[in-house]
Amino acid sequence: MNEFVIDVLCAGHASYDLTFSVPHHPAADEKMVANRLQGCGGGPAANAAVTVARLDFRAAFAGYLGWDIYGQHHLDELKTEGVDDRYIVRGDTPTPVSAILVKPDGQRALINHKGDTRALAADAIDFSHASAKVLLFDGHEPHVALALLQHRWSQKPLSVLDAGSLHDGTRTLLDKVDYLVCSEKFALQYANAIDAALSSLAGLAPVVVITLGERGLVWQRGVETGRLDAPPIGAVDTTGAGDAFHGAFAAALTTGMSWQDTLAYASAAGAFCCTVIGARPGMPNAMDLQTLLSRWPRSCD
Repeated sequence: MNEFVIDVLCAGHASYDLTFSVPHHPAADEKMVANRLQGCGGGPAANAAVTVARLDFRAAFAGYLGWDIYGQHHLDELKTEGVDDRYIVRGDTPTPVSAILVKPDGQRALINHKGDTRALAADAIDFSHASAKVLLFDGHEPHVALALLQHRWSQKPLSVLDAGSLHDGTRTLLDKVDYLVCSEKFALQYANAIDAALSSLAGLAPVVVITLGERGLVWQRGVETGRLDAPPIGAVDTTGAGDAFHGAFAAALTTGMSWQDTLAYASAAGAFCCTVIGARPGMPNAMDLQTLLSRWPRSCD
């Protein structure tokens, strides 16, 4: 049987997102009417896979979806987006559901429910005939991620960890990947200061990137360090921005793009996502990204 070759295989969390646009975050015992409700698939790795596909790369998602209505809706979305679904496990425990409250300034609060759903076992998915250029993990399926890292590839893929927060899954993987791309939240949880986190994490992974939202990002490759400002945009919802960044970053790694262009490409994807309500609707396509990049006077070092 011939190997199935993809550009980016995203392994991790898939949920269904219910996004409420609200005038402010509710106070204790306050009843509120949302201005808007949007339902769509979500989850860091699943959103990254959609981003990869929209940018005209070959994407696959490995993870769990329940047999419930949320799982079916999400699976249908992934298929429509062109994400390969052969590595998705279905089961009777719930598809994780997230309720997201978004304020007019784009800031958000998120509540996630998983019920009895647990991380998949290492042997839950057969990767024997898979071939990928880049592996992207979000830490929510650590056993699957370790199995992929230990898989006998015909050509060893690059690996990226989307470290959104410090938990058992990200702890397990942070010193096992080629690119550790983490949020400011993760960095501060890890070392209480961005500079200290960057220096410390660079001792664990060959390349470290810390995203700082509207303040851009900082990075270290070996002894080389730098920063990149964020594209100037009007943010309406920051949900999914990190997912878009990671998907575009992983896609760029498959192209031989320069390091600075890779960072700009990923930054533009994250920024574009902030201009649209909802994570999945904000995942950019190739034209969205090129338009934003062409209007962005980059400042980096």
